[in-house]
Amino acid sequence: MSDAEQKKPTLRSNFEPGTTRWAVRRAQWLAMGYSEEDLLKPKIAIVNSSSKLSVCYAHLDDVCRVVEQAIRDAGGLPFEIRTVAPSDFVTSAGRQARYLMPSRDLLVNDIEVQVEGAELDGMVLLASCDKTTPGQLMAAARLNVPSVVLPCGYQLGGHCAGKEVDIEEVYKSVGSLKAGSISLADLKAMTCTAITGPGVCAGLATANTMHVLSEALGMALPRSAPIRAGSQALMENAARAGAAIVDLILKDIRPRQILTPAAFRNALRVAVATGCSVNCVRHLAATASEAEMDIDIVAELEALNDTPQITTVRPNGPHRIEDLDKAGGCRGVMRELSDVLDLSVMTVTGKTLGENLADVPEPDRTFIRPLADPFRHEPGLTILRGSLAPDGAVVKVSAVPAEVRTFSGKARVFEDEAVAIKALETHSIKPGDVVVLRGLGPKGGPGTVFAASFMAALIGAGLGAGVAVVTDGELSGLNSGITIGQVMPEAAEGGPLGLVAEGDVISIDIGARRVDLDVSESELAARRAMWRAPDHSQIRGWLGQYAAMVQPLSKGAVLKPMRP
Repeated sequence: MSDAEQKKPTLRSNFEPGTTRWAVRRAQWLAMGYSEEDLLKPKIAIVNSSSKLSVCYAHLDDVCRVVEQAIRDAGGLPFEIRTVAPSDFVTSAGRQARYLMPSRDLLVNDIEVQVEGAELDGMVLLASCDKTTPGQLMAAARLNVPSVVLPCGYQLGGHCAGKEVDIEEVYKSVGSLKAGSISLADLKAMTCTAITGPGVCAGLATANTMHVLSEALGMALPRSAPIRAGSQALMENAARAGAAIVDLILKDIRPRQILTPAAFRNALRVAVATGCSVNCVRHLAATASEAEMDIDIVAELEALNDTPQITTVRPNGPHRIEDLDKAGGCRGVMRELSDVLDLSVMTVTGKTLGENLADVPEPDRTFIRPLADPFRHEPGLTILRGSLAPDGAVVKVSAVPAEVRTFSGKARVFEDEAVAIKALETHSIKPGDVVVLRGLGPKGGPGTVFAASFMAALIGAGLGAGVAVVTDGELSGLNSGITIGQVMPEAAEGGPLGLVAEGDVISIDIGARRVDLDVSESELAARRAMWRAPDHSQIRGWLGQYAAMVQPLSKGAVLKPMRP
């Protein structure tokens, strides 16, 4: 037996000849045109969430074809599988966006059914919109078969009335319309030019954040993120990913060898240094949970207060996502952070992070600063705690107005985002108010309600520096302003957010990392005695199932393991 034959791994997809599983599958696949030789190759899923519902996914079929050919060229047998394809700006229309967060976990189970059911040997995961990338990372962590995440890129904006416009501007301008500062015709004109190509939202919102963090975790190849959708560079990455997955299978390198506590700490360091989306906290926690890893993502993020911000990509500053791409991307950021990263971690290249970074050139200092000379001497993302958020809350410090570091005001309490937006339209929300949007978390929704539209409207109305927002609902990575998100425990779990009354004073101190409800313990005890958890027992369909199974935000809002 040759050395090559001795090193060749046993593939779980190669069933014992003569068995029922072997015979019926052989008949199926030969009928589809596969050869006898094909049936012995590594069998690899290309997880494709292509959909005609959203521009985020419009280009994925073209990417898939490139990955397929690369897998064949490397000696593997590709199988394209389709999954649910949630879009934060399309799938958010129904039930006040309650389907968005649950769609992430639906996608995880979707992948499990198809990959585990067929006992395939590995996966290439075509990552696109906000929920697909974390869902794919979670699936890789759960299934622990060789996997490569392939970030499929960002869209480009356009121009309107002589100004640059993208989806972030459209999002914020809805508030400007409601405030009367622009006309419906102005907004309509912006929508005509805001998106000029396929891919995810421009800016360092949740989708681009999770693309970048996939590379930071070691689950995507170097030079993967951010990257322009439809570009030659993306197609080259697709070919690299197809070759890489075959190599990972032959070397038997699996996600749980890559997704270690050190890898998560590296990713969190990148998130803090770049001012990533607040939603990355729940998604990283969920991925760690699926990997059955004992790590407290919230506490780990909280410990990174010494990391300054070395990029200022919108909504954190003036630069665009394509600037970060051209400046060096994630690997350029990691090069600048190399002194505070664990370089020994394994990656999908089959090499360590240190080996991957060894030949990375110095990034463009206009957009990626060194640690010693950052854009801001504070973290871009951090955790606040206090009497309103004993288990923590997430704030994107980089998107808070620079002049605001403390804020105190009377609570305006809403349990329906539409009602809050109406109050904004009627000017009943005033500078100095703290808007509480509650009962919108995974348990309260059920399925996290998209509170981001109110925040965007607030910015568009010119109140971003004068009104604070505290919520357990889902925010967008595009949001900016004095926004305290992912308040834990959420209101529906009995957290203090559910006890806030209209007119209560809420105090926020960014520097001290505090968010407090200025109400006596005796008064809170009286309110707690009257509080009742929401009853979702009559909700049918997927949202009802999700309500029965979802765990707290601090655990990433993953579904409870169904164990005896």
